[in-house]
Amino acid sequence: MQNNNSITEPIMIIVMDKNASQEMVDHVLKVVKEHDLKPEPMYGTQRVAIGVLGEKSKLDEGKISRLPGVKEILIVSKPYKRVSREYQPESSQVKINDDVIFGGGKPVIIAGPCGIESEEQFRTIAQGVKKLGANMLRGGAFKPRTSPYSFQGMGEEGLKLMKKIGDEVGLPIVSECISVDHLDLFAEYVDMIQLGARNMQNFDLLTKVAKLGKPILLKRGLSAYVDEFLFAAEYILNEGNKDLVLCERGIRTFENSTRNILDLNSLALIKEISHLPIIADPSHAAGRYDLISPLSRAALAAGADGIIVEVHNKPDEALSDGKQSLTFESFENFMKTAPQYYCHHE
Repeated sequence: MQNNNSITEPIMIIVMDKNASQEMVDHVLKVVKEHDLKPEPMYGTQRVAIGVLGEKSKLDEGKISRLPGVKEILIVSKPYKRVSREYQPESSQVKINDDVIFGGGKPVIIAGPCGIESEEQFRTIAQGVKKLGANMLRGGAFKPRTSPYSFQGMGEEGLKLMKKIGDEVGLPIVSECISVDHLDLFAEYVDMIQLGARNMQNFDLLTKVAKLGKPILLKRGLSAYVDEFLFAAEYILNEGNKDLVLCERGIRTFENSTRNILDLNSLALIKEISHLPIIADPSHAAGRYDLISPLSRAALAAGADGIIVEVHNKPDEALSDGKQSLTFESFENFMKTAPQYYCHHE
């Protein structure tokens, strides 16, 4: 594991002029390195920006600002550096495959059961959501539950089923990793690794999952401030893994009429201050299937890059979260209306 004392943080951004040549960019990179600092070039659609990592005292700002092609120098003031728009003004995209790109201009819809209960159950649901237009397949193989007596998932067998059936129906899969003991399994079987609300600040798990190099879906903790959420994301980016998608899944408040409260204030704010894609989880926010569609429409209108929902072929018999699971019929209605509310943020 990387020693925190060796981590260098971004201290400023060198913004290149939109007409700057690659030769000019390369020269700036060379000069930054000569100052014993680390440059991180970020190639946008309109211009190049260069993040500078290290100790500010080593940098001669005057010399840098006078280099050919340099437009301006920006100081990174946010305490979380790499996740901020100060560091990277252009919105990030996270590509799972050619058809699934978070932040790519259309909403990503992830659907599937809360937990994998059997091969027959998961195949039926996978085939159903694929037919109705889902882009990714979700399912819990390891289930962290509030009660030790609740269904805990099928474990390794569940992951193998996910991989097998995901390949059959042609959908990439995402599942939650809850322990560093399972890293090899998730590296082998899933396309995207979910880090759940209860593990948002499990920094050992965050950093070790990040090092696997797979796309990550990070859920906000039940009572986490936005700053705490973004600092958790910073741990992942700090390990060199930029394929990170955030998830607003509802927070705990004094209100108890629903399971949690979908915090659209924070979702919209995160779109403003961070370049990372963010999706919403109305299933866990509401805890009620009848609120999923309206909450999804609101989240997409607020800028969410996708929705993750729970779908079950027999919600009344589900071993977990049946009350918040859509049927095929209600998921079909959801797919006909919710994606139209997507408001893409460049």
